[in-house]
Amino acid sequence: MATLKDVAEKVGVSITTVSRVMNGRGAISRETRDKVFAAMKELNYFPNEMARSLGNKSSHLIGLIVPYIDHAFFWHPDSCY
Repeated sequence: MATLKDVAEKVGVSITTVSRVMNGRGAISRETRDKVFAAMKELNYFPNEMARSLGNKSSHLIGLIVPYIDHAFFWHPDSCY
């Protein structure tokens, strides 16, 4: 799995520059932005959403508590024990 550092090394820029491109912050040239996105695609890089949620303080996850999983309302035929 590719990391932010791998993308930065491939393009020849700093990790900070790659981060700025991904977040749309700072003055980055179109050429550098295109190179970063091309490297991300080539390396099959995608950001770790759980790691990003630490900085955003929002995980966008929903928890669900059910009383009995074997109850007919909650049971699904594909969920075998």
